[in-house]
Parts: sequence; structure tokens; C-alpha cells
Amino acid sequence: MNSGEGGLLTSDDAGLMARAIVMSGSYMLYERHGAAPEPSAFENIRLHTPNLSGRMDNIRAAILRPQLTELEKNIHRWNERYRIIEARLRHVNGIYLPMRPLKERYVGSSFQFLVPGISDAAARRFVKSCATLGVDLKWFGNAEPVAFTSTHRTWRYIEPQALPVTDEVLSDLFDLRLPLTFSTADCAHISDIIAASAADLSLEGVVR
Repeated sequence: MNSGEGGLLTSDDAGLMARAIVMSGSYMLYERHGAAPEPSAFENIRLHTPNLSGRMDNIRAAILRPQLTELEKNIHRWNERYRIIEARLRHVNGIYLPMRPLKERYVGSSFQFLVPGISDAAARRFVKSCATLGVDLKWFGNAEPVAFTSTHRTWRYIEPQALPVTDEVLSDLFDLRLPLTFSTADCAHISDIIAASAADLSLEGVVR
């Protein structure tokens, strides 16, 4: 039965349903699915199943088409929020932001930054400190996938690879979603929280 987003699938096979949920684009947020099997059903499947995010259909396309007229305006709104955070964090000790080429055209729907040399323990404290104050940072250095931060180290559907430079970058990399529901004042406040949490790490001597 076509329900507009991939159809309707029912089964009493927990493994089948877990695989379908991961493949539908749940990232590692599968526990939020209202009809998901027990978390134990996902333990191996989440590492052996690629995330396809293949959900386009006629109804979704019909909803998206009118939004094309708002696209340029929304790009401007995303980038306005991105630049507020960029301007604040660029001068925070311990945080590194690459310089974007002047000719580059981008959509700042998310914000990434590095904390070079941060230890695993300090990264977890940093994320927890921000979360305590309401900022949901994601860190790509986790040994296990969390939300959308899975990396090649846990992709069991491809042959293992040795990528030491990639792993070094991932261990320092943090990500923040920037939905348009955030106001510019929200973004300034979020920046202050991240900066304060980074300053605490600097005082502890765990970042350079």
C-alpha cells in the first residue's frame, strides 16, 4: 500500500524490520521509530547495512516542488545563521575552522568544526557540557556510530581500510545541525555555549 514515503511494511521478523528501518534512512536514530523492534535486533544489522535514505516518491516530490520558489531565500537564511556561528567560533582558542574560498557557494544547513588534538575523554566531556546547556553537538570520533556520525570503521558492508589521516580528522571533528527554526539570536546563544565549553577544555589543558 503506497503511503507516500516508501509504502507500508509489516512483519513479525525483527531482523527484517530492523534492516528496513536502517535502510530507509534512520541513521543511528532507529530507536526513535515508533514501531521498531527491540534495540538488540539492530546490534549487527546497523553495522552491516548501508544507510540508503531512499525515500523519494510522488507525494514527497509534490510537496517539494512549491518549495523551489523559496530555495534562494532559505539558502540566505541558512547562511546567515552559519555566519553568525562562524564569526564567533573563529576566534575561540582550541577551535579550528577552515577558510572558505570567496568564490565558493554553499548552503550552511549544518556547521562543522575541528578541535585539533582533543582526546576522546575530553571530546565526550565537551559534547556533554554543550548538551547540558541545550546544544546538541555530534562527534565523529566515537568508536560506535551515534545518530548520523557513523564512519568507515564500523561499516561492515565494505572491506576494512586503513585510513589514518581520515581517522585523525574524524577524531577532532564536531557537527551541529542548523534548522531554520533557529533564530539568529538562537545561533548567537549557541555559539556562546560552544565557546564557553571549549574554554573550559582549554583551561583543563586538553586542547591546543
